[in-house]
Amino acid sequence: MVSHVEHPAAGYRKIFESVEELNEPVPAEIKGVIPSWLGGSLLRMGPGLFEIGDEPFYHLFDGQALIHKFDLKDGRVTYYRKFMRTDAYVRAMTENRVVITEFGTTAYPDPCKNIFSRFFTYFRGIEVTDNCSVNVYPIGEDFYAVTETNYITKVDPESLETLKKVDLCKYISVNGVTAHPHCDADGTVYNIGNCFGKNMSLAYNIIKIPPAQEDNSDPIEKSQILVQLPSNERLKPSYLHSFGMTENYFVFVEQPVKINLLKFLTSWSIQGANYMDCFESNDTVGTWFHLARKDPANYMSSHKFRTSAFNLFHHINTYEEQGFIIVDLCTWKGHEFVYNYLYLANIKQEWEEVKKAAMRAPQPEVRRYVLPLDIHREEQGKNLVSLPYTTATAVLLRDGTIWLEPEVLFSGPRQAFEFPQINYARCCGKKYSFAYGLGLNHFIPDRIVKLNVQTKQTWVWQEEECYPSEPLFVPRPGAAEEDDGVLLSIVVKPGADRPGRLLVLDARELKELARAEVNTIIPVTLHGTYKPRP
Repeated sequence: MVSHVEHPAAGYRKIFESVEELNEPVPAEIKGVIPSWLGGSLLRMGPGLFEIGDEPFYHLFDGQALIHKFDLKDGRVTYYRKFMRTDAYVRAMTENRVVITEFGTTAYPDPCKNIFSRFFTYFRGIEVTDNCSVNVYPIGEDFYAVTETNYITKVDPESLETLKKVDLCKYISVNGVTAHPHCDADGTVYNIGNCFGKNMSLAYNIIKIPPAQEDNSDPIEKSQILVQLPSNERLKPSYLHSFGMTENYFVFVEQPVKINLLKFLTSWSIQGANYMDCFESNDTVGTWFHLARKDPANYMSSHKFRTSAFNLFHHINTYEEQGFIIVDLCTWKGHEFVYNYLYLANIKQEWEEVKKAAMRAPQPEVRRYVLPLDIHREEQGKNLVSLPYTTATAVLLRDGTIWLEPEVLFSGPRQAFEFPQINYARCCGKKYSFAYGLGLNHFIPDRIVKLNVQTKQTWVWQEEECYPSEPLFVPRPGAAEEDDGVLLSIVVKPGADRPGRLLVLDARELKELARAEVNTIIPVTLHGTYKPRP
């Protein structure tokens, strides 16, 4: 899977540049044959505006949210995109400046105000962004674009019109939720976010949103807290971007990248700071795995799993087998925050400079951890993992904690398998064989990868000077095999006559079936969903 491709022309810079929205869908030119059963919409979120007037956004996650749609219908494909009309976007466009602080960009008071107005602006409280550039997914019959704050934005998946800003704090006790919820077959949605627990300490709440209601009421209004997990540090919750779920358990990995709450409240309000300024890492803290039962929901406080420090953004899959929970993760070694290397000034450098920065960064590794459920009759120092197909270990220590060592499923120097996808409807929470991911070459996306997590075999799609996005798996109707379906990815080839395209790959061999090309550059997209036609 290791990429030996170089990018001396630095064409990747184009996917980090601003674009305009489209007035109407544009037809795509199709090459190859799109499967007749594939009909629906690929919805994708990402940043599309990287500066406001003369003020730049500094971090990859700061650009204003742009929603994309490739629509497949009756053998034709169209492409459409619109900026989300969030408060962050509307106010910035109105005032021609950055008005709301983003992940790595600080908003300062209006310079046209007098000194007294500017001074008091700092004391009006923290204004949280609603810039929903990270993901889009369904809740009930509706679709919501999200970031990682308490605000989610309802969007029309057909017209891409922004419909409504929703504050989750009105319904549940969370300061924000991840951009990667889980979903049961009936449409029930689960997510996790940090919150204030007992004695003003920080904790994590797992929430449940019911499926579409027969009376057409809003499922979000019926959201509930299922279970609360404690934070290992009272005023420093971990950064969280995803979590694991099996048929009977939730798995939360508490990593050493922490949000310093005191810094967040003081520096932000008084001095002017952004989210990135409030993160800190500590190698001595290590990484903790927390377990909670789904039904009845309760935190399993007696199961204390820990391991060495790593960064985590994406769970691949989690499942149960023979009294163990298997947790597959896309990790980055060490405690230093990987997001420190995703400032636009870094990833838009010349290729040799990008490579040098990646040499200093935490190194990626796909890992499998195994958590034993029965820990009460075992002796200290013994490996508790008895599954025959993994080398992962779990050892009971004198202090009652269980030390985990992983099995490495893939590791390549500065080559990441990230943005993982599986055959979700069939395999989420169950034993599986295949994961699909975006290959990052020194942080630059330049290939699509299929990984057999049982045998560690890999398949790769890659073309010169092409920059793909997260591949979404769509199963063939009636498929008997796990990998019988297609992968959909937005690919950009700067300099081509039609630089933007929807790529359709056979998921079994990663062979191209078709591409639908449009005459426009498409900026980087982060996550999204496939909406089948009813």
